[in-house]
Amino acid sequence: MRPYAYIPSPSQGVWHLGPLPLRGYALCIIVGIIVAVWTCDRRWRARGGSPGTVGQIATWAVPFGLVGGRIYHVATDPELYFKHGNDWVHVFYVWNGGLGIWGAIAFGALGAYIGCRRAHASFPALADCLAPGLALAQAIGRWGNYFNQELYGKPSGLPWAVKIDPPNRLPQYADVANYQPTFLYESLWDVGTALLVYWAYRRFKMGHGRAFLLYVMAYVAGRSWIEYLRVDHANHILGLRLNDWTCIVVFAGALITFIVSLRRSPGREAVIEWPTGSAAPASGPDPASDLDGDGEAGAPSGDDGDVEPDAERSPPERGTPSLADDGRPS
Repeated sequence: MRPYAYIPSPSQGVWHLGPLPLRGYALCIIVGIIVAVWTCDRRWRARGGSPGTVGQIATWAVPFGLVGGRIYHVATDPELYFKHGNDWVHVFYVWNGGLGIWGAIAFGALGAYIGCRRAHASFPALADCLAPGLALAQAIGRWGNYFNQELYGKPSGLPWAVKIDPPNRLPQYADVANYQPTFLYESLWDVGTALLVYWAYRRFKMGHGRAFLLYVMAYVAGRSWIEYLRVDHANHILGLRLNDWTCIVVFAGALITFIVSLRRSPGREAVIEWPTGSAAPASGPDPASDLDGDGEAGAPSGDDGDVEPDAERSPPERGTPSLADDGRPS
């Protein structure tokens, strides 16, 4: 029985402007990076950070993240490149897909840490500002899998199943056309994660990296069940895909770190940047982020990305002021 509705696959994933190929996968990754950096920069400046700081840090974090994502993919699926009959040169064919999110975040965090040290900025505060935008970047990037017709799920007759062209089907499903659109499920889950983190960041005055840890826990919670639907090649350990084990370990680590951080450093950082030559401020809560007497978090003061007109905060002494006199980002 033929399904009465389905999501068609794109007729092509590459467009050519003369000799220059424009690949759908690469465009999705690039747009996602731009959204993440722009969102982080807006939130950073709203918290009192200087213009240009996030861009400076991104010059470290983005290359580290891209390289790390590829390293993780190749390291966890080496047989795709080094098995007899495969060409190891394809390790460098990033446009064909294959960026592991775990490696991208781990190496990207390392690059961001180096950038923060050089920019005299708070790494945990940067992570909190980045978290919603990073989730949105993943939501956009997942559509690159749609253009490559890859990482789809099990055969499906649902009206929102995605149709995969014969050259992109797995051998065991050569006669099956429609599959679970796991790229779409993860994209929607990532959007929900971004909204959750944005809300929690405002509502509970999260600081010291806890908004980022919430993003990690929310993401892996969704990735675990989406991973179960996928039928692409993956190494298994005790019956579970390797990425499922990674989800378990990462979720546990993020949860423990979240609890420890909440006990040791309640509230939110008072200072997120400091002048060159000065020591980093001691970790401690921002008095403005303490709970009011009624147990409710204090009113937002522009530190969630929505700058209030009457906000009066002085930016770090970095030569060029980051806030106009009315408190809005300049």
